Amino acid sequence: MSTGPERENWFTEYCEESGSAFSLRTTRELHDSHSRYQRIQVFATTNFGNLLVLDGFVMLSARDNFIYHEMMTHPALCTHTDPRHVLIVGGGDCGCLREVLKHDSVKRVDQVELDAEVTRVSEKFFPELCTANDDPRASLHFTDAIDWVENTPPQTYDVIIVDSTDPIGQAARLFAAPFYRACRQALRDDGLLAVQSESPLIHLDLILSIRAQMTAAGFTHLDTLNFPQCTYPSGWWSATLASTRGAHDRIRSTREISGCGYYTAEVHRAALTPPAFLRAAITAPHAPEAS
Repeated sequence: MSTGPERENWFTEYCEESGSAFSLRTTRELHDSHSRYQRIQVFATTNFGNLLVLDGFVMLSARDNFIYHEMMTHPALCTHTDPRHVLIVGGGDCGCLREVLKHDSVKRVDQVELDAEVTRVSEKFFPELCTANDDPRASLHFTDAIDWVENTPPQTYDVIIVDSTDPIGQAARLFAAPFYRACRQALRDDGLLAVQSESPLIHLDLILSIRAQMTAAGFTHLDTLNFPQCTYPSGWWSATLASTRGAHDRIRSTREISGCGYYTAEVHRAALTPPAFLRAAITAPHAPEAS
């Protein structure tokens, strides 16, 4: 929280990369705890509902999280011909889990989140995100996701969704070729990987690195979707899809998805169209080196 008297009722996140900041007016702090891994805070805001903050970074607001959760899940699930078994890496707020289980074809979802307290806090302060937690198709596991993926038998999952925090600390391992290689092995031949890949405007180098790491891991078809997300740095976010078969604009069906506030087949196709600067960067002959 900003300590100046003129900003005492505001939460502010500072983005050093862009020299900018984002603020929301708050009415009170609802929760403040330290788990084994991070500080977890929840604020009530005047216009965006409850706000979840981890180690000082905005994770979601009640008002706009539906855009992120829908775009992290439905493009991959609607591209796959028959998604039955899904893995969510991270996703402790359970918003992606809720969206995945809107698909009738899905028979099992494993959600692997390191910090159980994020889920417990979300169940209390964001119950609308946790409506699928008791679905019999869902299994919540609180353990290290990298170990989980590395120990998964080959050809287990149809879709893997990496709903991670920023690539800082332990989460940085989720943005590297060894992890993507383990995902490739855990996926079936027609499987898809979806990874949150930060802001095209601020984190272009990271997006290029993610794509290079995915290529090094054996993925041959890559697409970076872009979409608005006003509570994240720059207000513009992305997800990168990776597979070894087919284009990601071949939408099989959206008929079983109900209650979406942002995702449609038209939005899906539009999000796959990169702006000129992003297209130039991802088609440049010299990509970042992968490890």
